[in-house]
Amino acid sequence: MATHTGWTIKDWQQAYRSARITPRDALPALLAQLSAEDPAFIHIVSGSELASQLDQLDALPGAADLPLYGVPCVIKDNIDVAGLPTTAACPAYRYVADKDSTSVERLRAAGAIILAKTNLDQFATGLVGTRSPYGAVPNSFNAEYVSGGSSSGSAVAVARGLVPFSLGTDTAGSGRVPAGFNNLVGLKPTRGRFSSTGVIPACRSLDCVSIFALDVEDAVTVAAVMQGFDAADGYSREQQTPARLMRAKPRFGIPAQLPWFGDEQAQAAWQASLSQMQSMGVELIELDFSPMQQLAELLYGGPWVAERYAAIAGFMDKHADDMNDVVRGIVANAGKFSATDTYLAEYRRADLAREIQLRMSEVDALLVPTAPRFPTLAEVAADPVAVNSQLGTWTNFVNLADGSALAMPAGFREDGLPFGITLIGAAWQDQALAEFGRSWQRFAPWKAGATDRALPAPPMSTNAPDGYVRLAVVGAHLTGMPLNTQLTERHARFVESTFTASNYRLFALPNTTPPKPGLIRSGDGAEIIVELWDVPVELFGSFVALIPAPLGIGTLTLKDGREVKGFICEGVAVEGATDITHLGGWRAYIASRNS
Repeated sequence: MATHTGWTIKDWQQAYRSARITPRDALPALLAQLSAEDPAFIHIVSGSELASQLDQLDALPGAADLPLYGVPCVIKDNIDVAGLPTTAACPAYRYVADKDSTSVERLRAAGAIILAKTNLDQFATGLVGTRSPYGAVPNSFNAEYVSGGSSSGSAVAVARGLVPFSLGTDTAGSGRVPAGFNNLVGLKPTRGRFSSTGVIPACRSLDCVSIFALDVEDAVTVAAVMQGFDAADGYSREQQTPARLMRAKPRFGIPAQLPWFGDEQAQAAWQASLSQMQSMGVELIELDFSPMQQLAELLYGGPWVAERYAAIAGFMDKHADDMNDVVRGIVANAGKFSATDTYLAEYRRADLAREIQLRMSEVDALLVPTAPRFPTLAEVAADPVAVNSQLGTWTNFVNLADGSALAMPAGFREDGLPFGITLIGAAWQDQALAEFGRSWQRFAPWKAGATDRALPAPPMSTNAPDGYVRLAVVGAHLTGMPLNTQLTERHARFVESTFTASNYRLFALPNTTPPKPGLIRSGDGAEIIVELWDVPVELFGSFVALIPAPLGIGTLTLKDGREVKGFICEGVAVEGATDITHLGGWRAYIASRNS
């Protein structure tokens, strides 16, 4: 087994930069490990196809500095890769793509190298990973169990440590269920965040390209490369406002009632994950999930199945006998619905989605088991439709409700199989979910997929997220102080308590209501306690407008050298003010007044 097994994107980058390996010697050796007999793969690139990609990589300007320089990946075989066949796991549907999908094009431009196209539930219809003429893809931990679908091959290739990331798609959970079953991160973006141009649709109005990765940091890295508006995709859209960050102590909504379909080990693993969440300081709020369950039922019980038929109607009308029996039976249900049924169902979807969004507004995110049970291949074979439906209990509703989601590992069951949880947020909450995901990984670390390789802890962020201003507050805006609500009502998020550099002096200003301090840069000062808050950019101006003279906003230097926005005071205002620098902060001064 090659030494790169279980490597993250950062591992590949560090190896290249240290000149321990080069893409031209490492990637052919990696390619040689992939076998055409492996059901995870439908097409493996040839040596000449790999060499051509490496030539293209060398021709990219500043190639070695690209975020995915020489990083290998695999792509679900319903996503076009120029020059390679696309089958959607149906040999009779096969064609050779004449151009890259937009997502693949962006990966290549960032330096990524594609090694294979991966197996899937045919036409991305399924959550089990067994509905393919190329073979069922076994679970990476125990071959008697399902890998999850439809993005089965993409998940297993990452879990086995062959590549650090892969692309799947997610309409009803296909980018999340396989992550949960293989100890991976599965990032399902807000619909339209990643382009779907060059992707064979399942339900085009709901489809998302998704990412499998060993850890949260890699998923975020790939997402940053792939995101962006694509005029060629009618469902592509741009984020209009920054995501709302979670509270410092998040509130998650959990289902009040959870069906486990007899899987007591999954239930026990869920309870263990809730205990860990509470140990992190997360507040868990039981919610009625009946609107979510009603919405989920519309996906296969309503006219959205006709959207699956619309995607392949021309092919199915002539080649129905060439399709997987279960997939054909599901898609054939399209004929049961009229145009009137479709509109009525859409009205119902909109009403349920609005109800769900209102419930979600009460919490920072929803927290659910990624799947309620972990079936064997034999159990799926015995009842393929019912078991598949059970696996979508907590995934089917998310795209219909216009949500974002992040599936993450959450330890192991007593039988040694992995257990996964999923955070679900509103549209464009992707960044907030990922930020919490990093915290979860630091608190409850996991190994790289099905390998024994330990993963490094995600780095702590030292900068404000995109769309936010990091602000240092020193007095009446501190947590629990009279003006703190001016921050919280603007959805600002507490980051940390820290100190200024040692060249500041703090004064209690006279005749201010409520009492306020003035912070002055000085050559003979001291370190002063401050709190850092991240404030949404679009609300920062309204906050600044509330600040009375002689106070204002300037740039403060912190003890560790960081520079942030913060409260400053006009020098003349401290004449006659009380110097309280020796107390080290405003709280100590208030306490001294009250003692």
